[in-house]
Amino acid sequence: MGMSSALLTDHYELTMLQAALAGGAAHRRSVFEVFARHLPGGRRYGVVAGTGRVLDALAGFRFGDAELAYLRESRVVNDETLDFLASYRFSGDVHGYREGECYFPGSPIMVVEGTFAEAGLLETVILSILNHDSAIASAASRMVGAAGSRPIMEFGSRRTHEAAAVASARAAYLAGFSSTSNLMAGSVYGVPTAGTAAHAFTLLHDSEYDAFQAQIDSLGPDTTLLIDTYDVAKAVRTAVELAGPALGAVRIDSGDLAVAAHEVRQMLDSLGATDTRIVVTSDLDEYSIAALAAAPVDGYGVGTSVVTGSGVPTAAMVYKLVAREDADGVLQPVAKRSVGKPSRGGRKNAFRALEDGTAVVELITTSPDAPAPEGARPLLHALVRGGEIVGREPLDAARERHRASVAELPVPARQLSHGDPVIPTVFS
Repeated sequence: MGMSSALLTDHYELTMLQAALAGGAAHRRSVFEVFARHLPGGRRYGVVAGTGRVLDALAGFRFGDAELAYLRESRVVNDETLDFLASYRFSGDVHGYREGECYFPGSPIMVVEGTFAEAGLLETVILSILNHDSAIASAASRMVGAAGSRPIMEFGSRRTHEAAAVASARAAYLAGFSSTSNLMAGSVYGVPTAGTAAHAFTLLHDSEYDAFQAQIDSLGPDTTLLIDTYDVAKAVRTAVELAGPALGAVRIDSGDLAVAAHEVRQMLDSLGATDTRIVVTSDLDEYSIAALAAAPVDGYGVGTSVVTGSGVPTAAMVYKLVAREDADGVLQPVAKRSVGKPSRGGRKNAFRALEDGTAVVELITTSPDAPAPEGARPLLHALVRGGEIVGREPLDAARERHRASVAELPVPARQLSHGDPVIPTVFS
């Protein structure tokens, strides 16, 4: 089963459970909904990511001996609650937007239905995964759009928490990045891995010539040589001298990247290395990638910006109770009325209306059994049914879905400037 995910939660989830068990309401059928009231950072669309990791966490959400011993010794909850937790199994249903799908304000990204006791406990772990991964994927998608057909490698592991680095690599790949430097992401999720060399490798050797020779001897002429440790022009000449015109790529990691790329391209071409690619790195984000559109660049490496959501490290999603069973067993809509934090009660369904293949509106209805309107496609799909996970899929399927979802958005979705969501959300 692997490590339990049951303690990836907040203290008050368990104390609420204790009070609900004591009061008799814990077993009322309840519907919780994950949604975002707005798109962070003035962005035009968001990207759903982390669904597969939520399903993994749900499969491991078990209170074993170690977890129960900790709760008992820490006196978090009483014995009655510990007895309930010992046999905890989520037996409800989960529906959600499929991973890679775009979302908008109010989109019911995930709907969790079960008893309050079963579904309420999942709030924190679901939000922690979806908020992080969706923020990373949303930023990565903008970078991929800015890069056009040029590939982007994810290099951000050393700029974030070690577990977040793996999740970030997965989310970035889902959103269109070509590869990651993180080997754990390759091992666990099958994300293609890639890497070049560090300045330390060049500095280790007695000369840049020796460093390049050692790398070429070991990795072949198709390797990528880092050319800005000392003098770029000299490094390019040395690189082509040693590898010949078959040199795979050079990487530039400092200076004015646009100017340097033009100069390096001219030098490579003059030396006959016309097929040698130029990869640029150095604190890139979607804006600097867009600014390099006219430069002779063949690929990008992005680190800090992608793993921190390019300044927006959370997707601002919430997990709210929207319906619960009444004394007669009828599901009733509920909603909070807090100033500035309203929510809409009722179990939802969602559709994306299209005209000539282009998305025009996000339709949210509180008639969950209503058929899809003409010209609209359904967005909520079964992920868990009766406690059984049914929504697993390959990561590449989510990657392809994201490509298709972005392609159907109106042209302003590609704009990097702050603005309103590219399509409106309409409730009915």
